[in-house]
Amino acid sequence: MSEIKPPTAKRIPHPHTAHGDTRSDDYYWLNDRENPEVIAHLEAENAYLEAVMGPLEPFREQLYREMLGRIQQTDLEVPVQHGPYFYYARTEEGKQYRIHCRKRAASRGELEAAPEEVILDLNALAEGKSYLSVSVLKPSPDHRLLAYLQNEDGSDRYTLYVKDLQTGELLPDRVEDVYLHQSLEWDATGEYLFFTRVDETQRPCYLYRHRLGSPEQTLLYQEPDETFRLRLYKSASGRFLFAASTSTLTDEVRYLEALQPEGEWHVFTPRQRGVKYSLEHQGQHFLLLTNQDALNFKLLSAPLLSPSPDHWHEMLPHDPGVYLQGVLPFAHHLLVYGRQGGSTQVWVWDLIHGTYRRLEWPEPVYTVAPADNREYATDRALVSFQSLVTPRKVLELDLNTLQTTLLKQDEVLGGYDPAEYAQERLWATARDGVRVPVSLVYKRSTALPAPLYLYAYGSYGISIDPTFSPTRLVLLERGVVFAIAHVRGGAEMGRGWYEDGKLLKKKNTFTDFIDCALHLVEEGYTTPERLMAVGGSAGGLLMGAVVNLRPDLFRAVAAHVPFVDVITTMSDPSIPLTTLEYDEWGNPADPEFYAYMKSYSPYDNVEAKAYPHLLVTAGINDPRVGYWEPAKWVARLRELKTDANTLLLKTHMGAGHGGSSGRYDRLKEVALEYAFLLDKVGLRD
Repeated sequence: MSEIKPPTAKRIPHPHTAHGDTRSDDYYWLNDRENPEVIAHLEAENAYLEAVMGPLEPFREQLYREMLGRIQQTDLEVPVQHGPYFYYARTEEGKQYRIHCRKRAASRGELEAAPEEVILDLNALAEGKSYLSVSVLKPSPDHRLLAYLQNEDGSDRYTLYVKDLQTGELLPDRVEDVYLHQSLEWDATGEYLFFTRVDETQRPCYLYRHRLGSPEQTLLYQEPDETFRLRLYKSASGRFLFAASTSTLTDEVRYLEALQPEGEWHVFTPRQRGVKYSLEHQGQHFLLLTNQDALNFKLLSAPLLSPSPDHWHEMLPHDPGVYLQGVLPFAHHLLVYGRQGGSTQVWVWDLIHGTYRRLEWPEPVYTVAPADNREYATDRALVSFQSLVTPRKVLELDLNTLQTTLLKQDEVLGGYDPAEYAQERLWATARDGVRVPVSLVYKRSTALPAPLYLYAYGSYGISIDPTFSPTRLVLLERGVVFAIAHVRGGAEMGRGWYEDGKLLKKKNTFTDFIDCALHLVEEGYTTPERLMAVGGSAGGLLMGAVVNLRPDLFRAVAAHVPFVDVITTMSDPSIPLTTLEYDEWGNPADPEFYAYMKSYSPYDNVEAKAYPHLLVTAGINDPRVGYWEPAKWVARLRELKTDANTLLLKTHMGAGHGGSSGRYDRLKEVALEYAFLLDKVGLRD
């Protein structure tokens, strides 16, 4: 390997000065993707990766084949009732993408005999394309048309198409620059589509109405605050459309009767900084979930005819131990979902009988949530359940009796007995005394200490819950312990858990991860020589921070699309999503936030010292983390690090934040990561 020379990025002085402080950024030139030298450098890094990983190619292929052998390649999702049809998606062996279908049936019992109608075959759409994403599919109210969003470059700019499901032809109605999700809804008549479009920074901030068959695209609202984005959704009842202006700290929701598409949108309650809320509808009331005077949220109702705060009624008061995250209404029931004790929970409220009960589950570590539910006038709901050892189940829940019927459990091929695996919930004590949960799974026959794969995210209040992965079995079968550190910055322990890991408390995320790693070492699960760490996006920032803080604690690290150049990005409002992030990271125009960011920003804190083995990925079209961030970080690491450990950069030259779009291509990316990490901890076959 010694004869393989890594690419060396040239250095061009580019100082940044703010608040009397100057930061050097000699690799700033990599920001210019129109510069042929930039593309040549990225391609040279890709070639270097393939050269270094060349000896591991048989191992990569073996891992890929093993993972593929665990997956049911030809599979069928649970059909979901929506009006006169049951909608579902299926996959076929050898095909990269899903096939969306439906069957006309009055009940689930009639499905087997009902003929299948393919409404959108993504494999046909992907022919001749290196990337394809279809993010939203919305049948019209009469089910004759299908509106969907399609993207071919990995950005957040999608194109809206409308397909006639009777003829199979596309209507001339076509709209560019629609946001990738929570951005498309029909009115109740089926004559109008509502959608949100993005600005030049890919911020969804324009709400439009379009009448089918006409050139009309009426701008209804433009969100003026650059720290807010728009999201569009329809109530579970179908009666209302909601357009939510939302930021990290604050929400403001507009609503419209879906039967009155040309009517006036009304603001439910004006935005107040620090007050978040969301709306749903049931019967004669709006349902309001809000954190006003309630850190972990409370549930209120508001009469449709007089929804002012004077008429709000408290349904579920604030409980410091229960984090309410959502409510799914049915005609006579509510599914309330959230978190308690560090785990996801679902409660059923029977509004006829006045009972409010939490669903109970037989495992100590699990993830439960409402599944896809599209019928309002029903007393049956779909719920999903899984754990680190139990493959995902979709259950039909009787909302009256709370009895469940198993509709489907994901099949694991190649032989799988959950009794051979142990899952645990540990609690690591952070340096400030806070107890941080850690979920882990391993094969019972594994001799400890063992190689350990430690994953975390820790930002935006996003929780990383314990779920099942058939591809993870290639790790467990090789004697690897898999663990999730539920660090602050997520919301595993409630909204306060998030608040304690953002802005001027962001370093808690990094030190929590380190303290969880130390706990796993102290408890005998692993050793630093066998410890692997993985994170992506904001979790990639976490990886960058911890290898600066404790490079000696980890043997190998994978940082996917890492957000590592915090100050430079957050100082540039022209970069997609920067302004939306001020309430997450702070605005470096403020000297206090500038100094704090500089103290942890991975790119700004690379030092002349030894680092672990590192695999870094990027996406050339990534709108969330510019490809140049990981590219610059790797260049500076190559310049300064004093070790001979492997440092690799893989840039997806035709994709964005999520990497490859095809399922087999994604699996090959996992095989690359696993081969890299396992080789470094001595588990290369």
